[in-house]
Amino acid sequence: MTVYHAGSRTLQDRLGVRALADHVGRSIGPGIKPVAAAFLELQPLLIAGAADPATGAVWASPLTGPPGFVRATGPHSVSVAGGPGPADPLATALATPGTPVGTLALDPRTRRRMRLNGLARPSARGLAIDADRVFANCPKYLQKRESYELLPDRTPGPARHGTELTAAQQAFVARADTFFLASVYEGGADASHRGGNPGFVEVVSPRELAWRDYPGNSMFLSLGNLTADPRAGLLFLDWTDGTALQLTGEARTDIADDGERTVRFTPKEVIQTPAAVPLRWSAPAYSPANPAEAR
Repeated sequence: MTVYHAGSRTLQDRLGVRALADHVGRSIGPGIKPVAAAFLELQPLLIAGAADPATGAVWASPLTGPPGFVRATGPHSVSVAGGPGPADPLATALATPGTPVGTLALDPRTRRRMRLNGLARPSARGLAIDADRVFANCPKYLQKRESYELLPDRTPGPARHGTELTAAQQAFVARADTFFLASVYEGGADASHRGGNPGFVEVVSPRELAWRDYPGNSMFLSLGNLTADPRAGLLFLDWTDGTALQLTGEARTDIADDGERTVRFTPKEVIQTPAAVPLRWSAPAYSPANPAEAR
């Protein structure tokens, strides 16, 4: 299995971290270990990222259910009960056999997360994924939320569609401490986490968002994908009322002389769905790794 493609290598070489990336990349494997399987079965939330097979637009979507709705069915396969709702922009993609999909399971209670990428196929439970990349990420920039409630009676409201952010949506983004980023590469897709203190995502205009890429594991998987293919999907969640704000568009990375990176995202479509996620989480304790400049 090739861990890195040319996009990731370009950034690693430019920033002088290829050797470190090669070392860290050894953690990426095709199999689901028992500890990873046990972690998956405890989670009520799974983030999925993929490209719509008809339009090519990349989206990130939340999949939810009681613990056990995601479970490993073998060393290279995962079953997800239900899948996305019919109105979700990834409904068609995840129902199409062979669609590359990236997933992220994270537990705000323990500040643990893992990524699993592979190919989607319909199943009797809803969705199955044949995994080809499985790995854990460090807890950096992940806000801690002590507990959650599952609210099965919460019903999604009508979705609002647009091509740019409304004033209320701009305020939503400006106060966010977390979002999820979907990106794609040849034959694959990826879903990753971005976090910081509220304000870490800058609303430049209704047509542009920007955020600083904080130091991480030096693999540059997401930014490498965007270097090769600028299509991206963003997902912002309200951790209390369950609102989901999904954006698809294109992203580019600006690199300063000192190596500091800023990602700039231009949306092409925006979907806001009230009460999309039937989870209500407790208030966050911000990660001690978060840079202090974002308030």
